[in-house]
Amino acid sequence: MFVAVMDVGSFASAAQRLGISSGQASKLISRLEQNLGVQLFKRSTRALAATEIGLAYYERVKRLLDDYDALNDDIRNTSDSPSGKVRISAPVTFGSMQLATHLIAFAQRYPQIELDVSFSDRLVNVVDDGFDLALRIGKLSDSSLIARKLCDIRVIHVASPGYLNERGMPAHWHELSQHECILDTNFRDPFIWPFLDQNKVIDEYPVNGRLKFSNAEVCLKAACAGLGIARLPSFVAADALRAKEVVPVLTNCELPILGLYALYPPAKHLARKSRAVIDFLVTALSGEPEWEKGW
Repeated sequence: MFVAVMDVGSFASAAQRLGISSGQASKLISRLEQNLGVQLFKRSTRALAATEIGLAYYERVKRLLDDYDALNDDIRNTSDSPSGKVRISAPVTFGSMQLATHLIAFAQRYPQIELDVSFSDRLVNVVDDGFDLALRIGKLSDSSLIARKLCDIRVIHVASPGYLNERGMPAHWHELSQHECILDTNFRDPFIWPFLDQNKVIDEYPVNGRLKFSNAEVCLKAACAGLGIARLPSFVAADALRAKEVVPVLTNCELPILGLYALYPPAKHLARKSRAVIDFLVTALSGEPEWEKGW
């Protein structure tokens, strides 16, 4: 509990990470201070700060606990069957459309690993929120985490043949001002659509539209219904593209391929249970992704 409080900066957040009440967390810290005979934190109504001896204690006990966890993991996994609980954060749409099948296969292969998967488009704090892994698409802003690429992800523009017959195929992104744009508000900046010009320079073009959804699958349904042009990950649009319900638009200025990454906190020892999940997903998603085939 002491290490958790030091990591996240408050009793309430540390208690949430470990699944107990904040009152119980405070009592555990007080009991530790009594056992040690020292004050580890300076407390006030507004702030919680570690004392000098608290900081020194944290540096050493954190290393001891890391080594202890590593030892337990090694002993527990002397066989070829890793065990334990792995908490994962994953994007909602990719999780439901692509990841779920692989996680079920993983659970069948590793019966002693407990999976606790949170599907959310919120950018969680991996350490503070107590996750072992987070799966993210696109640019990575948290440089304190280690990233391993799992597969390529393309972002494309699509519209239905009926819409294009009526409104015309745009030859350049500047023509989007004359079209209906369907906006996925889960993108970091849904009102800016980036394109790659002939000099391979990214041009960020402002767009707007009367349809805004915080779900890529709903954006796709709107595009299939002929309501405009949508910007979507290719894994969302793949089935509709194969069925010719939508067709690609502005393919000559598509952005460079993005990636799906597994992020985890830096440590000398990555638990075998977490490594098993990452290695399994790397193998399952290697090569040309299934959703890129046949359209």
